[in-house]
Amino acid sequence: MKRIFISPSKYIQGENELYNIGTYIKEFSNKALLVASISDQERIQDYLDKVLEDKELEIISGQFREECTKEEINRMTDLAKVKNCGVFIGLGGGKAIDTAKAAAFYLKKPLIIVPTIAATDAPTSKLSIIYTIEGIFKEYLFLQKNPDIVLVDTGIIAKAPVRYLVSGMGDALSTYFEARSCIRAFADNIPGGKSTKAAFAIACECYRILMKEAVKAKAACEENVVTQSLEDIVEANILLSGLGFESSGLAAAHSVHDGLTILKETHHYLHGEKVAFGTIVHLVLENSSKKELEQVISFCKNIGLPTCLKDLGVTEITKEKIMAVARASCAEGEPMHNMPFPVTPEDVYSAIMVADRLGGK
Repeated sequence: MKRIFISPSKYIQGENELYNIGTYIKEFSNKALLVASISDQERIQDYLDKVLEDKELEIISGQFREECTKEEINRMTDLAKVKNCGVFIGLGGGKAIDTAKAAAFYLKKPLIIVPTIAATDAPTSKLSIIYTIEGIFKEYLFLQKNPDIVLVDTGIIAKAPVRYLVSGMGDALSTYFEARSCIRAFADNIPGGKSTKAAFAIACECYRILMKEAVKAKAACEENVVTQSLEDIVEANILLSGLGFESSGLAAAHSVHDGLTILKETHHYLHGEKVAFGTIVHLVLENSSKKELEQVISFCKNIGLPTCLKDLGVTEITKEKIMAVARASCAEGEPMHNMPFPVTPEDVYSAIMVADRLGGK
């Protein structure tokens, strides 16, 4: 069996590292297209002003419109062509980053990723998640390569709302369990091979760090300071989770997330918040041990992640509504089919209801 491990060419993490982005841009071009929302650009404008003291450097603002859609990706590619940009910068949260990744892919341009929150493991991967304008999951777009550079300034992340860091822990929480399921099923990972021992070791370490450092890192973020615990959790959320999921694989937890996006009530909740509940559903599907389920549910409650449907805004629960989520979770192409046993929509419906009961206690 073929084993494949993939990763970004370079990962850099540390406080005030964004001041060095000019050096990294000029490795590829003197003109970059910045894919970032107006609000995210305002957050880091002081850094950009310092970088742009280098008069040989030009950064064109793309003013990202908040949703990773085919239309927004096309708008960014058109702007980059008109302005003759030689490199893309994806800055902000997962949707801005995914838009930049897709645009760079279509134009075959180098890519620098600068997450301003540690809310997902999107920054390191060669995968973009495409949504409709209404925010409903549409498809996974598998790209040709991982980002050339991932630049993480932990000082910026420490000043972001705590909810984003916690959401990133929810996304990272699924990494070990989904990797484990994929390995048991001999399922393909994202690049089309089997997991390496290195990838699974990274997924295991991701889970270990979450259990050890989450509460302390959340406290640091609440105080807007950088500590070793925060550095460790940022690395787990972005790098370890990113490498772990991509080179080992996704399974039920992310499929449940995708299914939940059809419910309008969930649209105001973050990716990692939905994945956290999806992880509990995943463990119910696997018939995991009581100890493991209790550990995951307790972890989520301790740091403020959703553990039941009510926590995701779903207060009117009907069989019809949850079956629609279950069917969407089992659609063709969903990673639900990476589970080490056949899964039907009826199985997912049952698991969601049990996870909701256990997590709602």
